[in-house]
Amino acid sequence: MPRKKPFSNKQKKKQLQVKREKKRGEPGSSHGSRNASVERGPGRDRQSDTSDSETTDIKRINHQPGARDGRYDPNRFRLHFERESKEEVEKRKKIAMKKILKPVAEKELEMDINQIFPEEKGLDIPRRPSWHYEMRREELLRKEEKSFLEYLDTLHSKNPPGSLSHFEHNLETWRQLWRVLEMSDVILLIVDIRHPVLQLSPAVYHYITGELKKYMILVLNKVDLCPAPLVLAWKHYLTKQFPHLHCVGFTSHPGQPYSTLLQKKRVRKKAGWNQVGGPFQIMRACQEITAGRVDLNSWEKKIQRDAVAVGTEGDRADDDGSESVLMEHHTDVAMEMNSPTQELYKDGVLTLGCIGFPNVGKSSVLNSLVGRKVVSVSRTPGHTKYFQTYYLTPTVKLCDCPGLVFPSQVDKQLQILAGIYPVSQLQEPYSSVGYLCERTNFLSVLKLKHPDHCPETPRDPDTQDWTAWDVCEAWADKRGYKTAMAARNDVYRAANSLLRLAIDGRLCLCLRPPGYSLSKDEWESHPDLSEIIALQGRKEEEDRGDREDDDGESSSELEEDNDRDADDDEDAYGDDEDETVKADKKGLTLNMFSVLRQNECE
Repeated sequence: MPRKKPFSNKQKKKQLQVKREKKRGEPGSSHGSRNASVERGPGRDRQSDTSDSETTDIKRINHQPGARDGRYDPNRFRLHFERESKEEVEKRKKIAMKKILKPVAEKELEMDINQIFPEEKGLDIPRRPSWHYEMRREELLRKEEKSFLEYLDTLHSKNPPGSLSHFEHNLETWRQLWRVLEMSDVILLIVDIRHPVLQLSPAVYHYITGELKKYMILVLNKVDLCPAPLVLAWKHYLTKQFPHLHCVGFTSHPGQPYSTLLQKKRVRKKAGWNQVGGPFQIMRACQEITAGRVDLNSWEKKIQRDAVAVGTEGDRADDDGSESVLMEHHTDVAMEMNSPTQELYKDGVLTLGCIGFPNVGKSSVLNSLVGRKVVSVSRTPGHTKYFQTYYLTPTVKLCDCPGLVFPSQVDKQLQILAGIYPVSQLQEPYSSVGYLCERTNFLSVLKLKHPDHCPETPRDPDTQDWTAWDVCEAWADKRGYKTAMAARNDVYRAANSLLRLAIDGRLCLCLRPPGYSLSKDEWESHPDLSEIIALQGRKEEEDRGDREDDDGESSSELEEDNDRDADDDEDAYGDDEDETVKADKKGLTLNMFSVLRQNECE
């Protein structure tokens, strides 16, 4: 009997990984698997498996266990980004430990969309290749895969290594975008109002309005997280840049601020999903687009009925199921063999397609439009796992698409603060924390003591030099985050905690449109400002007082027991942000506008 060959730890690890995949029933080891991304590079004309192999240049994020009933693969639309080298990660970590943080000028927060999507760099989106009904399904899939590989090669040939931001390499997710755009009559592109220029690709706008000849509505979501003048300035800037764009504001939490910095979820009032700001504006935009070709009276009556329900029956309509919602699951064959049709509003039904980046609140917008929870929501990017359509009324249908990141040249640290990357899976979160701290008044909000603080010779934290590492270490000490073995300050956990505060809007960073600093007074006295304030659920006097109070201090006690572990949810897959949470009644209300100055939010 021959001797056994030596078996390294690396081989053992790979063997265990294969066993786990087989146990989950993943088809990752098959070359013909459709639940995968396409690897880029010479000679790679096949699809890669779903495992995080060290030999590929694609990192697959947010793995989830397979469904027991086998109806769908939850990893089919898993986020696929280009893998960063270990040298690059280590370099950023060293910089975060040594670079002194210096507040940036307010003008540095102004960002032009042409900076992020320069025309000469060819930052386009992949197109679905032409096909005909005589083509076999396998042939169509191969043609789409070949076209996507050519798109990646062209994109990387025009942009040097390291210049592109994170963007989606999962062909399956792009396929879903193609199908949604083909099926829909009007496209709802949902963006986060804190950084809308990151998520509005000019290539998508020109493809929808130019090639497909369809209308597009830009939904500025989470308007309650920004000052009203800034929301108005963004709305005017984007409308000027894209003349065929309909811009509307939206919020699922009007007048519902965080009561404390560390409160995990905002309190949803008794009216639940019925008390939201924006459905009426979307309906009016659709009425203007359809111009009477679709009967939207049932939709208008539904919005009025939901408004009447506020304060009367509350959430009981969700429980008794008095108003059911028809849902459709689309099979692969039905989606693949769906050609773009020139017939709009087929059978008198308006189809709205919801697209956008991960974590911009697409599912929350869907729930708000329906008036009750039909889609689970999570702060984890890539939470939507499969394609569904919902009949809002007999003449209005909604299509949900998994979140998708378009290619751009924005700073990757800003992308992370925008929530496209699961915080718990970041290799190096410290540089993103530094980016955040240089653009917010973090010391006033977090009340940190410098790690080198000496009780005998006290110094003002505002005059001390801080690095991103110092901030994480001070936050770990304040929150009691310790490593398991040596009981040192757990800076990695602290960095993730700070990034969650930023993504949730509790430590808020808002970008500004070009020229906002010079024209700020004009926007604060604009006649349309009252409409934005009403949409946010605030009173005009209250909003004006928040903007005038520049140097206020935080009145909340950050170390209350009820809030101590509010931001420590490492497993966010089931973190539904819509559930009612009890507010902390012991602490005072935290006025984030006064803490972060007039242009910082909440």
